[in-house]
Amino acid sequence: MKKITKDTKIGWIGTGVMGAAMVDRLQESGYSCTVYNRTKTKAEACIDKGATWADTPQKVAEQSEVVFTIVGFPQDVRSVYLGEDGVLAGATAESILVDMTTTEPSLAQDIYQAGQKQQVSTIDAPVSGGDIGAKNGGLSIMVGGDKEAVNTVMPLFEIMGKNIVYQGEAGSGQHTKMCNQITIAGTMIGVCECLLYAHRAGLDLTTMLQSISGGAAACWTLDNLAPRVVDRNFDPGFYVEHFIKDMGIALTEANHMGLALPGLAMVKQLYEAVKAQGHGKLGTQALMLGLETLNGTNE
Repeated sequence: MKKITKDTKIGWIGTGVMGAAMVDRLQESGYSCTVYNRTKTKAEACIDKGATWADTPQKVAEQSEVVFTIVGFPQDVRSVYLGEDGVLAGATAESILVDMTTTEPSLAQDIYQAGQKQQVSTIDAPVSGGDIGAKNGGLSIMVGGDKEAVNTVMPLFEIMGKNIVYQGEAGSGQHTKMCNQITIAGTMIGVCECLLYAHRAGLDLTTMLQSISGGAAACWTLDNLAPRVVDRNFDPGFYVEHFIKDMGIALTEANHMGLALPGLAMVKQLYEAVKAQGHGKLGTQALMLGLETLNGTNE
């Protein structure tokens, strides 16, 4: 595998809330990117900053040595990689394909096996950190796949993330992301319920957060999303509907393992209610809206 240099041709598929920011960081670091997004208008900001447009995932792969993908749902990943005009249709021997979508571990393994038949390396590298982490290069990146390929693309990972940990064989990155999402689910309901309680108790929410964020309750969600709830800012750093998808994957995997995860199942049901209220395109902090409805109040 070739060493990564500033002449390495980078492809990027998926220029949504996080993907566009990650492309920006690569381009600001001196890399040229070829991009594709299902809705071209969402790629225009990247194109305006110097990215080249390609009409299909296949054409992205034909013009690139390393291709990154970060799309929405498992069916999107399957289509992008294994479809008629997918990435694998355009990849050449020694191409490296990196899926940063949160998706099914079994799908990551399927893509790995398909890549092996073409002498193409594939990596599953889902991320955590939301829009903030994508913009400031502070993402946590959970990596599965062949170690040699991972080492090759590490300079690119280091532009996008600060906590990059190799987990093992194909699918391991996705399993690790499920652990991340299970933790976030429990944390998110705790944060929202604490804000609801504090408001009802007559506390100043910002002052309350100053106290608890410095103690045992300290966490990323308190620091980054609780202030958005206080400001009634429910814009997406990560969509409700995508989080529901992730929790569903985790529950399915847990069922295969014979595990009962009642906390995760409860939080997923609450998020399903938030989506049913029409808030699927809001950020995950919109769980507060569902809890307010449950309590018959608009806080």
